[in-house]
Amino acid sequence: MARAYTIATAALTLEVPGKWLDNTLSHIKIPGVRQEKQGVARHVTIDGLLVLSIVALLIDELGVSLSNAAKVAEALANNNGLYTSSGGVEIRLDLEGLRIKLLERLEHAVEVAPVPKRGRPPKNKTGRLD
Repeated sequence: MARAYTIATAALTLEVPGKWLDNTLSHIKIPGVRQEKQGVARHVTIDGLLVLSIVALLIDELGVSLSNAAKVAEALANNNGLYTSSGGVEIRLDLEGLRIKLLERLEHAVEVAPVPKRGRPPKNKTGRLD
């Protein structure tokens, strides 16, 4: 099983707000993102991070809609950075260069991302609503 990262780590790696990433994953299915039932945290693999990175790039640089960016990003990731639309538009992406940058950012993000707390929160012994 491939190593997977929290949403906080993924957001830091992708240099996007965590809210954007969470909303994106709520609306589109990305390969490499483990999503289970409600209440279970999502986890993103390296392959998922690569697709999400391409999605963010297509949205930021080309103004592509989220759903179209997801389709094109998946195709780019699966075809060595090459995509040809049905109308003949070709997109070429330096997939290996993007992967190297992504791994460098991931290495840093793993060090600084907050670690999610596990278990029940501590009981409020004061009775105050802080």
